[in-house]
Order: sequence, then C-alpha cells, then structure tokens
Amino acid sequence: MQINGQCHCGCVTFQAEIDPERVSICHCTDCQTLTGSPYRVTVICAADQVRLTGQAPKVYGKKGDNGRTRFQHFCGNCGSPLFTSGEEGGPGDWGIRWGSIRQRDQLPPRRQIWCRSAAPWISDLRDLPGRPTD
Repeated sequence: MQINGQCHCGCVTFQAEIDPERVSICHCTDCQTLTGSPYRVTVICAADQVRLTGQAPKVYGKKGDNGRTRFQHFCGNCGSPLFTSGEEGGPGDWGIRWGSIRQRDQLPPRRQIWCRSAAPWISDLRDLPGRPTD
C-alpha cells in the first residue's frame, strides 16, 4: 500500500510502500514515555521503502527495554514523532508512526507487543462516555 504523511507542522514529509498487515501496538514503557500515552502504533517496513520528501528529521538513539538501540526520528521544529529504526535485526527495518500517516484510517493494528507493560484499564475504554468532538 502506498502511504504518505508528515509531522504536525509539515516540515518533514514522506512517502512509503507498506504492508497494512504489519501495523502493531507497542505497550513498552519506552513507547509510553516517548508518546505520553498508554501505547504507540507503528507500521514496520524496510528502510528502502521510505522516501523523505521534506526536511530531514532529527534522530535520537536509545537502548530500549529489549536491549537493542532504537533510533527515534522526529521533527526538529514541532517535535512530532515520525519513525523509528534499528529494531528487529538492524537498521534496515523502519517503523512509521501511525499518527503521522495520512491514510491511518485504513491501518488498524494487527497485533500487540510488550503487553506486560499495558495500562491495566486499556481494554475498558468502550464503556467510557464519549463525545464526537470537543
């Protein structure tokens, strides 16, 4: 599937070819801290399937809970998280952050990882009152 996306301010833009079956939710504590939310949604693809079309993102490297160094790519202007690299066997695998993808409504998650770190209330959201906008 062909996708495109950008950071919140539009400085960093990209196009990519992805497999919609590779969308996953990660509940690890690093993802929780980096997003400020209970989990992060990412689609994994090969590095050569991603083409940056705007400014280059800034990169921050950190050793993850799994012991591997992961590189976080984000907009240096607005701070939006965009990609991760260095996961699952090397720098050839990139994770595109779901929130930066324009076609995200077509990309439901297919699996979850690091579930032992999941917020205990995460599966109880359906019963919360909600409003279509605020």
